[in-house]
Amino acid sequence: CDWSSDVCSSDLQVPNFLLKSRTLSAGDKMTFAMVLSYAWYNNRCFPGQARLAEDLGIDERSVRRHMKALQGEGLLKIERRGLGKTNVYRLNLDPKFSRLRRSRPVKNVRS
Repeated sequence: CDWSSDVCSSDLQVPNFLLKSRTLSAGDKMTFAMVLSYAWYNNRCFPGQARLAEDLGIDERSVRRHMKALQGEGLLKIERRGLGKTNVYRLNLDPKFSRLRRSRPVKNVRS
């Protein structure tokens, strides 16, 4: 990475609409960011669930749960390639086509 340049090739930008979502858990957001870190071409990649679990410091079952949440919100499409092969993940980075509800400001609550 050349520190004189504005952006390094290893820099990662997670879309603001996703970061500010109140629908997704922190784990969902971190899983999206980790998958995004692997997606260098056409917003698709194929890291294994074991690899993602190791990178995130969680178990594979948690990875699958977060992936299912992302898929349910239209942020991730999972293509199964068959026995012994990793899935292909396609990321949706366009807020117009995701199912995420727009974040609403928290109402002031009097105690």
